[in-house]
This record gives sequence, C-alpha cells and structure tokens, in this order.
Amino acid sequence: MPLAPQPHGRRGTVEEPYSPLNLRLVLALFGLVVCTVLSVLLFRAGWAVPGWLLAAWAVAAAVDAVVIQLRRRARARIEGGRDHSLFE
Repeated sequence: MPLAPQPHGRRGTVEEPYSPLNLRLVLALFGLVVCTVLSVLLFRAGWAVPGWLLAAWAVAAAVDAVVIQLRRRARARIEGGRDHSLFE
C-alpha cells in the first residue's frame, strides 16, 4: 500500500488539510466543562491562582467553540446542509 499525504477518497490537500470540525467542537466543549468545574472547585478550596488559570482556559475553550461553530455553519452553507459524522 503506497503512502500518500492524504488517503484516497478523502477531502483536503496537503496545502489545505481537512479539519474534523465536529470532533473539534466536542473536544472544545469537553475542555470548557472540565476547566469550569475544576476552576469552581479550586476557588472553593481556596486556591485562587490555579482557579484563575483554569478559568482563563475555560474562556479560551468557549471562544474556540464559538469559532468552530461559525466554521461549521459556513461549511453547511457551502455544502447545502449535508450532515457530517463526528470525524468529518
């Protein structure tokens, strides 16, 4: 089996790789939930500095989730609303 930069039948090229937006959205939301919960627990335990660090990561995950959702909507407009699996 020859090794190629992109598997046969897949979208994307070497210059413009294909991004699995649904998987990225799930991971961003997971990071948002975990960082938020741990941040609240750290604040309650009296550890303010780690709590603020995790709160900042939660904000970054929320921004990432918004950007990913905007890209998913743009992809849906271009492709006519075609459904994608988690890894597409």
